[in-house]
Amino acid sequence: MTKPGAPARDRQGAPRRRRRRGPSAYAVLVALVALAGIMLIPFLVVVSNALKTPQEYTSKGPLAPPSGLNLDAIRDFWDRVDFGHVLLNSVLISGSVAVLAVLLSVFNAYALGIGRIKGRIWLLALLLLANTLPQEALVYPLYYLAKQFGIYDTRLSVIIVFTVVQSAFGTYLLSSVMSAFPRPLLEAARIDGANRWQVLWRVVVPVVRPTLSVLLVFFFVWTWNEFLIPMVFLISNENQTVSVALGVLQGQRLMDATMSSAAALLGLLPTVVFFLIFQRTLSRGLTAGAIK
Repeated sequence: MTKPGAPARDRQGAPRRRRRRGPSAYAVLVALVALAGIMLIPFLVVVSNALKTPQEYTSKGPLAPPSGLNLDAIRDFWDRVDFGHVLLNSVLISGSVAVLAVLLSVFNAYALGIGRIKGRIWLLALLLLANTLPQEALVYPLYYLAKQFGIYDTRLSVIIVFTVVQSAFGTYLLSSVMSAFPRPLLEAARIDGANRWQVLWRVVVPVVRPTLSVLLVFFFVWTWNEFLIPMVFLISNENQTVSVALGVLQGQRLMDATMSSAAALLGLLPTVVFFLIFQRTLSRGLTAGAIK
């Protein structure tokens, strides 16, 4: 046990040398801080314009700071699109897609990466090809299927579509992770009497959990930002998502500059809050994946 104030020592008992940061490290830090400040400028401009009155925006311009805390633009936009209900739709759809797509990716990757089914390479190539298809090529077939099954203009239709779309990428990523899974660990679990279901949930999933957390965050954000398919499938006002409500209102030209800034701010804040909440989970997942 070292005495208070004594220099720290390594395992061999030798005193540890403190690493001094050179000028290059501080230069990189300053450059990163400056880059972060530059990236925050558009966000600050949006916040500033959302707190202005239309008269103040016209007289002072978009880059001038607001003279006070004016929430009229935010309040008008909230009431006009019923933003609370629209926000609930987006959270429900994005959250459901994130959870279901991760589960489907785990099942598919377990069969492809560990089960080693026949035609594995061709299936992975097909999934990779599916990720490159533009959504414009999928709209009409998906629209026709939704009409045939009677789920058109429902949130369930969008959840099903994006669960399949997102799981294609998740399956491709997880299958490469699970293909390198330690075989002795699987053999030991089978010798102990674990069946395939127990091997999946008690052995495989705990090991790949950091990767699953990263996919969960990505799937939520990607689904939140989707516009084309929700716009085609969700034509009723009570089923619209945040991105669709913003696009429809802007297309009708019913907003001035301050209300447009308020709409952009309200549409951006939920994803920022979600990212800040799961930032530590995301960084741990990326770090764990890099270490492995």
